[in-house]
Amino acid sequence: MPETLVLDGVGVRYGGVIALDAVSLAVAPGATLGLIGPNGAGKTTLINAVTGIAPLASGTIALGERRLNGLPPHRIARAGIARTYQNIRLFGALDVRTNLAAGAFAQPGAMSEEAARRLLERAGIPDLDLAALASALPYGDQRRLEIARALAAQPSILMLDEPAAGMNPAETARLVETIRAIANAGIGVLLIEHDMTLVRAACDHVVVLNFGEVLARGTPAEIARDPAVIEAYLGTTESIA
Repeated sequence: MPETLVLDGVGVRYGGVIALDAVSLAVAPGATLGLIGPNGAGKTTLINAVTGIAPLASGTIALGERRLNGLPPHRIARAGIARTYQNIRLFGALDVRTNLAAGAFAQPGAMSEEAARRLLERAGIPDLDLAALASALPYGDQRRLEIARALAAQPSILMLDEPAAGMNPAETARLVETIRAIANAGIGVLLIEHDMTLVRAACDHVVVLNFGEVLARGTPAEIARDPAVIEAYLGTTESIA
């Protein structure tokens, strides 16, 4: 059963640099939480902290009753946390089916063609050639294959790091449908994204980071009207809606 991911007072430091400071948030099953903020605000650092790549200086991270911080990345993945990356990290020299199988490393047995097809359908690329090399796919399909590979782990929480980067408006609109379908299946989604149109369409709530701290939180509509958020993004009082 999917569980809630809870970050409580999370801090991350790199030497004397405070990357995250007392960040608290929760990602519930079946909901999509947007995480936005200017470049360097600490968004990817937060994902790295959840997945065990960035050690905590303070605070705790838990999935349900299980504490995650301090665990190695492979045990966090097995616990139910999956992610994609800001820069695509597929196995480019391997085919689509093998990339999907890599995501299902914790599942018993070999991945069937039917199972692979179901994953591709959930990611919005049902007709992708399973034998095609990942590196030969169009950019948008590579982005979606990363989502399918993450779903192969059968996660409770899926963290998407700028999944719409490089996509055209039509591809981004389709991505909204994909994210909504994933959440509707009971998975909690944490979405890092700069495209506010996508955030408004896909997210139930939004947390804004600025200089490693939570600047604001609320619905997409509330965040779009928040003067502090607008100033952090643009340095002006112009609307981001």
